Amino acid sequence: MSRTFALNIPVLPPPLDLVVTVAYLLCRIADTLEDEARGQVSERAELFHMLGRLVKLEPGWEERSAEFARHSVAALRPSAPTAEVQLVQGTPTVLEAMRGLPDWTHPHIAACVVEMTGGMAQMMIELDGGAPQGLPDLRDTLQYCYYVAGTVGVMLTGLFVDGYESVRPRRSELVPRAPAFGRALQLTNILKDIREDLDRGFCWLPRTSMAKHGLTPANLLLPEKRVAAVALLDDLVAVARHECDVAFEYSLILPRSEPGLRLFCLWPLLFAVRTLAVLAHNPAVFEPAPVKIDRETVMRIMVLTRESVADDRALESLYAESARGVPEGRRA
Repeated sequence: MSRTFALNIPVLPPPLDLVVTVAYLLCRIADTLEDEARGQVSERAELFHMLGRLVKLEPGWEERSAEFARHSVAALRPSAPTAEVQLVQGTPTVLEAMRGLPDWTHPHIAACVVEMTGGMAQMMIELDGGAPQGLPDLRDTLQYCYYVAGTVGVMLTGLFVDGYESVRPRRSELVPRAPAFGRALQLTNILKDIREDLDRGFCWLPRTSMAKHGLTPANLLLPEKRVAAVALLDDLVAVARHECDVAFEYSLILPRSEPGLRLFCLWPLLFAVRTLAVLAHNPAVFEPAPVKIDRETVMRIMVLTRESVADDRALESLYAESARGVPEGRRA
């Protein structure tokens, strides 16, 4: 689940702010297992499945959550960030907080975590526990984005629809667009972090897309391949732009009478599309220094979005401005 979501939680109305906080922490526990756990593939997959069972809060979850926390912490590599180790240790506390949430929220959170952890386990088994050296094709990259972030868009939509009478009539418009929201943010992060991931031995890019440009994870960073690498980047930026376009439609479908829901969605989306503008045509993406939008841009987007949150035409102009320089969206 994108950390960008966490920054926006305070704009959500209660009780959704607490509900999404708890869901965010559970997703971060899953992310930590994916990024930091080591050991046999079968043992790591079982940790994902254990977390998926725990969020159902079936009888005996208290004892099983303590067991899960012990096994999970033991599986984390010694260099795992302290905060993430502490979060995994605190799994029973997070689940206790989930139990205290309104009952109608439980199925949405549980369904998200079950699908996310199941997808993470499946991807890990297919990769035989190793670091991915590219995924087979674009469909697989987007499926990965769905497991780790698109599932969150589905969960949020369920919470919005069940929690707000003003949103309920718009369910049929929101549900088909919900997965694109998380995929847009995750694919943007993958493109932004190409160099960092490769330095760590990871690559989530589609091998077929790389091959089209004569590239592999092994040669992607070579200076003599820079023109081809930028062409690959722009192809994938266009795919991410399409996902962002769908997510923007989603944001405007949310009723103007719910500014908190709109801001929660629009802020990370506008940050993402502006990030795509910085990434497009930019060979610096393949250099060690990270490429990202600056703090001034973030603050400007936040201020302008808050001022325009109920004005669809103004938001369309802001989106177009933020997307200036991004290739036209391309459906995968």
